[in-house]
Amino acid sequence: MDWIKVTVYTTTEGIEPVSGRLMQLGITGLEIEDETEFKDFLEETKDYWDYVDDDLVKRMEGETRVIAYVSDDISGHELLTGIRGSIAELNGMNEDNIFGRLEVEIEGTRTEDWANVWKQYFHPIEIGQKLLIKPEWEELKEPTGRIVFNINPGMSFGTGSHQTTQLCLEQLEKYITPGCRMLDLGCGSGILSVVSLLLGAKEAFAVDIDPNCIDTAYENAAMNDIDRGVYTVISGNVVSDPDVKEILSQHKYEVVAANIVADVIIGLAPAAREYMKEGGVFITSGIIDGRQEEVKAALIEQGFEVVDMQRRKDWWSIVCK
Repeated sequence: MDWIKVTVYTTTEGIEPVSGRLMQLGITGLEIEDETEFKDFLEETKDYWDYVDDDLVKRMEGETRVIAYVSDDISGHELLTGIRGSIAELNGMNEDNIFGRLEVEIEGTRTEDWANVWKQYFHPIEIGQKLLIKPEWEELKEPTGRIVFNINPGMSFGTGSHQTTQLCLEQLEKYITPGCRMLDLGCGSGILSVVSLLLGAKEAFAVDIDPNCIDTAYENAAMNDIDRGVYTVISGNVVSDPDVKEILSQHKYEVVAANIVADVIIGLAPAAREYMKEGGVFITSGIIDGRQEEVKAALIEQGFEVVDMQRRKDWWSIVCK
């Protein structure tokens, strides 16, 4: 299997939060290159070495780098997009720039080439009983009775290929009813909210901390003939941004979805409950295996009743009312 190297540029202080976010996405094998720790190591062990390679010293100069490797296939490329979104979210909390520039470098791939990279991996996918996810550059070989969602992922997470997204989409099939309102927390490409409209929701609202998601979500909505009159996408922090909270609190929602990571779902739980209609459902996914009981307990503590838990490979979805 081929692998892609991903480097996140940060600071010594940023090692722990960056590593934590990568591990939440299921990436456990990390390399850390940090000048401060390297110099401390040299100082502490100076009695045991006579020569330190100059190339090594030069490589360790400057910024701290957290390095990960993902598989060079459709799952790996979906994971790359998840990394970008999670690091962008961390950057939104990067007060006083203590975590550095938090830029993500993907070996051999320039940002402007990202959309083209998808095309060699991403093909139509049938999901659940009703849905067909189709990249906009593909043509269907034959007619289908499924609801077709056309998508260009751009640089935002959510194509339908990742297990976490599939788990969410299958739950949306069950719980979206004609005329309901849907709220997508951490919308990425907009896949969950736009699909909800295609399934019969009368309105959908989507929010993501990464402002790049606004254009991507609206473009995917337009690609599926969804009018902006029924679809609203905004950027900001749903927990701490008063403007975002004011916009979202104008309605109550029958369905709220969050396909993010365990810690963020735990943090979002009080806000999700606040926006939900009585009897509404909170569909969560992106929970790595081993964290599901912790998330379940946090949801119950916030007054939710867990009604379904589903697992696919290393990932869990929890649905609650």
